[in-house]
Formats: sequence, structure tokens, C-alpha cells
Amino acid sequence: MEAPMPPGACRSIAQFEKLRKIGEGTYGSVFMARDRASARLVALKRVKIRTSGFEREGMPTTALREIGLLRSLPAHENVVRLHEVAVGSRMDAIFLVFEYCEHDVARLLDWMRTPFSTSEVKCLMLQLFEAVAHLHEHHVIHRDLKLSNLLLTAGGVLKLCDFGLARPLAAPASAAPQPLTAKVVTLWYRAPELLLGERAYTSAIDDWALGCILGELLLHRPLMPGASEPDQLRLMCELLGSPSERIWPGLGALPHARSVALPTQPYNELETRFRGTRELSRGALALLNALLTYDPRRRCGARAALGHAFFAEAPPAKARALLPTFPTLHNLADAPEPGKPAAGAANAAAVRGHKRPALGGAAAGGEGTGRAGAASGKSARAGGS
Repeated sequence: MEAPMPPGACRSIAQFEKLRKIGEGTYGSVFMARDRASARLVALKRVKIRTSGFEREGMPTTALREIGLLRSLPAHENVVRLHEVAVGSRMDAIFLVFEYCEHDVARLLDWMRTPFSTSEVKCLMLQLFEAVAHLHEHHVIHRDLKLSNLLLTAGGVLKLCDFGLARPLAAPASAAPQPLTAKVVTLWYRAPELLLGERAYTSAIDDWALGCILGELLLHRPLMPGASEPDQLRLMCELLGSPSERIWPGLGALPHARSVALPTQPYNELETRFRGTRELSRGALALLNALLTYDPRRRCGARAALGHAFFAEAPPAKARALLPTFPTLHNLADAPEPGKPAAGAANAAAVRGHKRPALGGAAAGGEGTGRAGAASGKSARAGGS
């Protein structure tokens, strides 16, 4: 049992042995390390301090939000744990100390030759729905759900990470939402109301991203890999049919609704998209459609998704302990980089065919292309509310 630190105290980074660098982004560097006191492995995320653009204390707003939210949010096994904050000898040497996880799900999927089986997808999605339901029930929206913000331990436990864009909801969902920035969520996972300029959004933006993640795990490639915001809207219409006031009351009142010409496409092509990859069950198709519902007021939430018929039909969700084991891909001394052929690995560029965007894709600045999955956070995020 570790002795508790005095309130407000931070341990020195010298009390951690850095083993290797496992990630780099505009947010800062990430290291695999060992706590010298307990011998446990941890992930150290060094906060990159710049000379401008941050709060007067010098800490990036995203780092302050991540620390504050993870400290205040009740612990959950599917939410990455922030152990503490450690400091170096200089004022700009600040490290977030996270629990160590072996895998980043996006990088893992890029490396895999074959998709996860349906039972494995169910195991992963049940854990993700639990994590997001936990957030929403404590009035927190994540605002950047995507595969590269999902970690996986060697024991099959999925962990949601990277809370730099997360925000508490100031009021219950029944009240009028507060206006926030619409430049959130990485482009491929961004809900249609955000693309059309809605600022008074709700936790339903996370639920849309959950649908994109479910589709990507089942398809083994991104469901709607848009190159820009207009392209993302086009792909939505091609896949799901074009939205209208009939299925989405209030569509015409959204800020960008009149300035964006949506294609006319009346058919839902979700089932067609999966032909040749895997046959979607009735439950899988129904859950995808429920999560990818245009009208955010009718969109399926994370807690409701846990009870969906998809999880009751065969095959059942695989037990966590029975998930496949994989090499630790961020340990470049022992395993191939994603996208490079090796024993049992296909070329990810050929298999999946798309480069993952930074936050906002071509529409907004954000993180670098490197991943640091085991460190529970990759890079800087756009500022704002």
C-alpha cells in the first residue's frame, strides 16, 4: 500500500525510471517508465509548455482540463487512471503519470491482418459503452472519441483516454444546452450537427462517434474517412441517405444548413457497405443505425446501447481474458511499426487505405500524426470552450 502524498504535493520525476519513448505529439512526449517506489509500469506524458497561448500559470488548457476531470470523475475500470502529476527540476518539466496500457486500438487495428471477430467487437464495444455511459451519467462529454483514444491492456481491458477536449455539462440533459465550440471531435467521427455549425450540442455527439467506432471495428477500415468537412457530409449522405426536416426536425435552422448543399440520396447503404467484408446481423445493423441517427434527440445513447439486441444475439461477446494477444506495437525494439509487413502482419496502408486525420481533419488545426496510445493522450488540442 502506497503512502498517500500530502494534499497538493507532487513527486519528483527522478522517482521514475524512464524505459523508452513511446510517443510524440504537439502536446508533448510520452514515455514508458517504472515507478522506483512501487516497481509498477506507468506512462509519463510530458506536458509541453510554450511561451504563449496558454493560461497565466503556463499550463495548456487541455492539460488542466484533463487533470481536473480525471481527478473529479469517479474511478471506472474502463477509463484510464491518472495516478498523479510529477515535476522535474525546471518549471516547464511537468509530467502526467498514467496507468500503463500495452496497446492503442487504432494502431493495433492498422497492424492486424484480419478484423476482430464479431464476438471480439462485442467485448470491446461493451466496455466502451460502459466508459462513455459513466462519463455521461456524471455530466461529462468527451468530445474526441476515436480508435486512437482507446487503449487495451494485455488482460483485455479497454480504457478510454485523452480528456483534453472533455467538458463537464453545466446542466442536466433536460435543460437547454450551453453554447460550446463546434470545432471538436476528429473529422471522421464528427456528428452531423457539429459539421452544420451547432454550438448548443449535447452528449449525443459522443454517441455518433460510438457508431463510427463500431462500424470501423466491424469493417476493419474507417466508415466515413472524409478529407474535409464538406466531404464528410457527402460521405454521410452516401452511406446513410440525405437528412431532411422530416427525419431531423430543426435541420434547416442549424447555422450552416443554408450554406451547405447536401447531395440528394434517399437510400440507407449501411448494409451494402459491409458486403464482401462481413455479413451484418440484424442486431448489428440496427445498432449502427440507432447510433448513426441524424437527429441527436433520437440518437441511441451509450447506456441504452448496452441493452441492445445486438449483444443478445449469437455469437456472444468474448470474455476479456480470451481476447487475442498481440505484440506491444509501441515497443519498436520488439514489434513492427503499423503498416510495415512482418511475421503475421499485413501492410496497413494496403489493408485500410486511409491516413488518420488530426483533430478537425483539413478543417482545423490539432494533433500531430504520431500516436502515443499507451500514454493515454497524443497531442495538443484546439483551445476554446
